[in-house]
Amino acid sequence: MRVGVDVGKVRIGLARSDPHAVLATPVMTVQRGAGDIARIIAETRDSDAIEIVVGLPISLAGTDTASTADARGFAGLLARAVEIPVRLVDERLSTVSAQQALRASGRNAKNSRAVIDQVAAVIILQHALDFERSGGTPPGVVVDPDEGP
Repeated sequence: MRVGVDVGKVRIGLARSDPHAVLATPVMTVQRGAGDIARIIAETRDSDAIEIVVGLPISLAGTDTASTADARGFAGLLARAVEIPVRLVDERLSTVSAQQALRASGRNAKNSRAVIDQVAAVIILQHALDFERSGGTPPGVVVDPDEGP
C-alpha cells in the first residue's frame, strides 16, 4: 500500500493504493497547518503504507515553480517524521486534470475544492504506480530525511 500526497498552500489531498499497488483511490483532504503531518502519519500507519508519494509541482518546461520549494520542504518534514520512504514525483498538470475530471462529472470547481485535492493526489499516485509497473523502477527521487533545513 502506498499513500499519495498533493501538497497545496491551503489543503493537502491524500490518496492510497490497494495492497497490490494497482489502483489509487481518494482518502481525504487535510487542512494545511498545525497537525497536518500528524494526520498524514496516522493515515500511513492505518493503511500499513510502505511508501509516501508526494507530488512535485514543476513547470511544463521542467523548471521549478513558486510551489516547488514548498513541496520539497513539506516532503522533507514528512521524511523526517516517518520511517518509510518519501518519494517526490513530477505532478505536472495533476490539479488541471483533476479539475477537468470533476467538470466532466458535472461538479463545479468552487464547490469541489476539497475533492479536487483528493483527485489530484489520486492522479499523482496512479501515475507513479503505472510508471513503476510499466518500467520496473519507481519514478522520482527518494527524499533524504537528513537533508534540508
